[in-house]
Amino acid sequence: MQSLKRMFMVISVLALFMLAACGNNAEKTSSDKNKKDGGYSVEHAMGTEKLDKKPKRVVVLTNEGTEALLALGIKPVGAVQSWLGNPWYDHITDDMKDVKVVGTESEVNLEAIAALKPDLIIGNKLRQEAQYDKLKAIAPTVFSETLRGDWKENFSLYAKAVNEEEKGKKVISDFDAHVSEVRKNLGDKVNQEVSVVRFMAGTTRIYYTDSFSGVIFEQLGLKHPKAQKELFTADNKLGNLAIEVGKEATPKMDGDVIFYFTYAPDGDKEAMNTAKEWTTDPLWKNLNAVKNGKAYEVSDATWNTAGGVLAANIMLDDLEKLMMGK
Repeated sequence: MQSLKRMFMVISVLALFMLAACGNNAEKTSSDKNKKDGGYSVEHAMGTEKLDKKPKRVVVLTNEGTEALLALGIKPVGAVQSWLGNPWYDHITDDMKDVKVVGTESEVNLEAIAALKPDLIIGNKLRQEAQYDKLKAIAPTVFSETLRGDWKENFSLYAKAVNEEEKGKKVISDFDAHVSEVRKNLGDKVNQEVSVVRFMAGTTRIYYTDSFSGVIFEQLGLKHPKAQKELFTADNKLGNLAIEVGKEATPKMDGDVIFYFTYAPDGDKEAMNTAKEWTTDPLWKNLNAVKNGKAYEVSDATWNTAGGVLAANIMLDDLEKLMMGK
């Protein structure tokens, strides 16, 4: 009898091991299949989004997100209109042929988005938080947090969302190599103080460290003029992104080099008049950078509003060309 009991126990233990092994194999098989099919999860500004497979029909709701997709070799089926251009920035027009416009960053068109039957929507909490639930009801939705100078962090999120993390790392690696090359070519010029000014309709701003250009300057080793630091106090409504200024602040715009641009969608005459009013003013003309021929007008699209990796590379080329006098 004892022998039978021991045999029964051995058989029972072996059965448990076999069941466990079968379970593990089934789990592994399911995991492998899920991975093969592209199933994955993405943590983002609004929580965690689960995707069953790599998306093929992506709608993107930010300008920098559009650039991220294009850099990853993905053409979205729909995108918000560029802040400048009709409907796209000049530097992405050719790549955006047949892409449908789904509103603007600040006013997305839910019906147009739904009509495209996307399998992924990429947006931004700062811009579209109020629309998140409605967007999520249309398709899996991934949101970045902010839209300041942190385009690299957003880019990495978008690359993960479309299941192209490795390609995304290569894009960032190539950009960082571009930065290193430009920094090397600039030589001692990286020790210069660089100022950034933007003209808009009735408004003028000095841009600072948290801006698109400011983050790139920091990576290059370029500094903003010391005189500008006192402008960016804790109560500045735009933080360290930028500050709105009046003519009395013109002397604070000076530096070894000034880059300035104008936001004038559809040729906005008021914005163009603002730029003309400031740049013909004696205070502007008296700035050392202006008198030394080191004040350069550059593109608002690629130096500010586009805000993505494609624009960042163009900005680097512009900066090197202008500062090196090429």
